[in-house]
Order: sequence, then C-alpha cells, then structure tokens
Amino acid sequence: MDRASGILLHPTALPGKYGIGSLGAEVRGWIEFLHSAGQKLWQIYPIGPTGYGDSPYQCFSAFAGNPLLIDPEELVKAELLSSQDCEGADLPDDKVDYGKVIEYKFSVFRKAYQNFKQNNLLETPDFLSFCQKHSFWLEDYALFMALKGHFHGKPWNEWEDSIRVREKAAVKKYQGLLKEEIAFQKFIQYTFSQQWKAMRSFAKEKSIRIIGDIPIFVAMDSADAWAHPELFLFDKNLKPIEIAGVPPDYFSATGQLWGNPLYHWKNLKRTGYRFWVERFLSALECMDLVRLDHFRGFAGYWAVPFGEKTAEKGEWKAGPGKRFFQVLQRKLGNLSIIAEDLGVITPDVEELRDSFDLPGMKILQFAFDGNPENPYLPHHYSENFVVYTGTHDNDTARGWFESLSDESKERVKEYLQCNGNDIVWNLIKLAFSSVARFAIIPLQDALSLGSEARVNKPGEPCGNWQWRMPKGCLTDELAARLKKLSQVYGRLYN
Repeated sequence: MDRASGILLHPTALPGKYGIGSLGAEVRGWIEFLHSAGQKLWQIYPIGPTGYGDSPYQCFSAFAGNPLLIDPEELVKAELLSSQDCEGADLPDDKVDYGKVIEYKFSVFRKAYQNFKQNNLLETPDFLSFCQKHSFWLEDYALFMALKGHFHGKPWNEWEDSIRVREKAAVKKYQGLLKEEIAFQKFIQYTFSQQWKAMRSFAKEKSIRIIGDIPIFVAMDSADAWAHPELFLFDKNLKPIEIAGVPPDYFSATGQLWGNPLYHWKNLKRTGYRFWVERFLSALECMDLVRLDHFRGFAGYWAVPFGEKTAEKGEWKAGPGKRFFQVLQRKLGNLSIIAEDLGVITPDVEELRDSFDLPGMKILQFAFDGNPENPYLPHHYSENFVVYTGTHDNDTARGWFESLSDESKERVKEYLQCNGNDIVWNLIKLAFSSVARFAIIPLQDALSLGSEARVNKPGEPCGNWQWRMPKGCLTDELAARLKKLSQVYGRLYN
C-alpha cells in the first residue's frame, strides 16, 4: 500500500433527485472528481440495509447491500422500468428523509421486479449463479426480510415462537407462504450487486481504490442473529446475556451502550470462524480495503449485562486474539485491513495490530489537549497509520475548532503555525504532510463546513446519517487544491 490520500464520503450523501445518493450517474461524477483531484482513495461507511435509526452500523444483515442505493435510472437503462415509472419522486435534496425514500424506492423496485419476473429473468444463469454464490447468507436474509414484512416490521425476537426459534416446519411453511416476497428480496440484492460491480469497475478505470467498513458487531434485529443464534451469547430463550458497548470515554461520560449481541467466540472457533471468513470474502468482493471497526474488541471487549441502562457497569472480556487473524490470513492471504484502534487502547491491542502489520488510525481532533506526548500529534506518527482530520463520530473540523476554548484555539494555531483564518485547510495540510501512509479527509472538511454538516452524534439515536453534499460544491478549484497538496506531499496517483 503506497503513500496516498483520499476522501471520506458515504454514497448516501451524493446529490440526485431520488432523495438519497445512488449508484448511477452521481457516483460516476463523484469518482471523476476524485480522479481529477489526484486522489487514490474513497472511503465509505458500511453498505448494508439500515434498520431503526438509519445507522449503517446497525444493519439487517452483515452481508446484504443497501437497497436504497439502487439507482432507478439504471433500471430504466436495463429496460426494467420506463421513465414514467420513476416520475413523482418529490423528495428533499438537502437531506435524506429515509421514510419517504423507502416508500418511493420500494414502490419503483416492485414494478421493476414484476418486469424482471415477467421476462423470465428469475431463471437466467446469471441470476441463479448469484443466488448460488451467496447462498451462505442470501436464503436466510431474503426469508428474514419477508418475515419482517409479514410481521409488520417487528424485530425477530417478537415474532411467533415457531419461526422465532426457526422450527423446521415453520421455516418450510413460511418459505412457501412468502415465496414471492423472498424472490423479490433476492432480486433486490442481485440488482444492488450488479450496480455496485459497475460502479467499482468504473472506479478501477480511474485508479480509485475503495475503503469499506466492517462493523465488529451485528445488529440484534438482523438476519445474522436470527439465523445463527448459536454464534451469539443468548440464553435458552434467545435473549442476550450481555450486550456490546464501550466504557465512559471521550464521547460519553456514561459510556456508549450499543445494544448489539456479543459473539460466542468458542462456538465461532469451532466452525473455523466461518461466519467471519464469509464476511470478509463478501466485503472484499465490493472493496479494495476494509476498515475493521472497533478493532480493540478482538483483543478485549466491553460486556454489559443485558438490561443495564448505561454502559458503566460492564467488564472487559478476552477477544479471540491472534488465532482469529491467523485463520483469516490463511483463508484470505493478505489482510487488506485498516485497524480502527480508537478508544481505550491497551498494549495488547497494539501488539495484536502490529503482529499482523495492520495500519492503525490517527485523528487530528484528538491531538491538541496540551500534552506534548499525545500520540495523535503528527510528530509521534510512524508510517503505518491512516490520519484523518475527523471521522463520522466527530464534529466537522470547523465545528470542532469553533467549539474550543480560546486557550485551546491558541494551542492549535501555535502547533500549526497559522493565524486560524483557514484553519480547516491548515489541518488538511498537516494530515497530508505527515508520515502516515494514508491521509483521509471527510468531504465536509474539504468544503470547510461547520457543525450543520455533522453526520452523526454518538448517543443520539435519531437525526443522524442524513447529510447530503450541497449541489455544485465539487468545483475545479477544490479539485486543484486537493491535487496540489497530494502532489507536494507525495500522495498523487501515478
């Protein structure tokens, strides 16, 4: 992995008339911009189908793609829709209104599915091959989503007992009863896959590598937890014994209670970690590299008794450690992983990261507490890191700086040797000039936007993940400025 720079932007934030970014002309325009700006990397969040709260870190599946990213106009090109079928969207373009987007897009997708079916495309070798190749997760996911519709959106642990515990007779019954909806869900995933492949092929033509994101945990209300309860710490009634979170930290005085089920690592080990191997194989079909979220959880994770209201009363428990990554290495070869090593980092986490030569992360917003030994200050970096001005959990760089005390602002300006009038680009320059192998900048920071452009506030369950880029913001001037920095600091593509 050579020295490079890039931009962090989720495809949902792309512009377009269908209420959310999608995998058509808008994404090609974005990739063209990255190329013209001399960038090699595009980093995104997880691309799974989001559930309650719309968080890409809480998905209905660890494998499936997000249907909302499917572009209707590409379905018109494939002759599965007419232009008239796509009319009447009437969706806001300044933010993502997920409820309205879901209602509109699924009405369009169902028309496309009927045409797909009527043209006998459900029996084509390409579609059947897709279903076979992804059978490890697709069968369970399609049934899970069909059942969610049948039970009016309720989480699986509130379904009737026979199918909640996956009695064979109940599974067979609902596979027959919901056959049409199951086929529709498979069509949706096939369509997502086709559009994603086309997008990735275009990115490769433009020498853009995609950095994806694998959350360590799966959502409680997911096809994964429902289909594989033996892989999680559930009691005999399939209720979690303990749930995931982190202790009090930079983001929250009471810690973060994520609520995800924890893994039964002994059972996973008995299977050769197949679930995780399949996750990586699936992710690396779509990405060139993956950011492994909450990497420290593989060394040790914070377990909170189920029923607690905050994450304060948890305890650290041992993760799967080196054995897990040795298995991945044997199955996958090179580990194309960036370790998200933020939070409470202990020597065992660093040892695990360094044992497999995985690059860690550095966040500039964490650097300026007045301690000259702060490891986030660039003069402490070694090469094997990825530096960011901030991540999806941070305020924008401008919003962060404006919120600092006068004393802290002076400390930042002194380190940067600047007057603060162009503070965001001073920070971007600091990232690009560092020895870190990759420098990744959220688009909001490249645009010098304030707190109004923040994408997520940890601990707040609603109102996140809605930001979309302003129209016309990807100017030639911005591309030239980014390209110049990449050129000066040896990060320009060849």
